[in-house]
Amino acid sequence: MAQVKVPDKLLERIAKSSSILAELPAYPVWIDYDKEADVLYLSFERPQDATDGLMLDEGILLRYREEKLVGITILKASKRYTPLVKASP
Repeated sequence: MAQVKVPDKLLERIAKSSSILAELPAYPVWIDYDKEADVLYLSFERPQDATDGLMLDEGILLRYREEKLVGITILKASKRYTPLVKASP
């Protein structure tokens, strides 16, 4: 099996994001990304079978089944990157 090289900078950003991922409201989490549409999907159940959704102003859709959060959809996902390390003054 061929190994795929993962850039060190990407590994660093993933590692620094781990504390955020640890705060997600449910587990397990399935992550899907549609590159063409630039949409990130976080699913807390498979299948989601959402019955309702709430669109936040920031282009984030919370997906519910009854009162239970079953997923989060993030529009323009690749445009939301903010450096995790603050620049020195």
